[in-house]
Amino acid sequence: MSMTISIREPFPDRIPGLNFAAAAPDLWRVAASDGALLGHIRRREIGGVERFSSRRVLPGGRQGIDLGEFWSPRDAAEVFR
Repeated sequence: MSMTISIREPFPDRIPGLNFAAAAPDLWRVAASDGALLGHIRRREIGGVERFSSRRVLPGGRQGIDLGEFWSPRDAAEVFR
């Protein structure tokens, strides 16, 4: 029996005013510098190409709004600033 270990990686870019925490493999929580949760960024591969999707968390934290898919982690994060 083989076991695959998934590693939570740090966010691949630094964006002033935003903090990132690995939430799961290929998923990061995005928070403002004051600690307020803003949303999530997910990395996925589509047809051999890496894409990043952003989702804003609405007040109450149970629902969210898709903000779009991006070619780079920086572009996906900039929508939160």
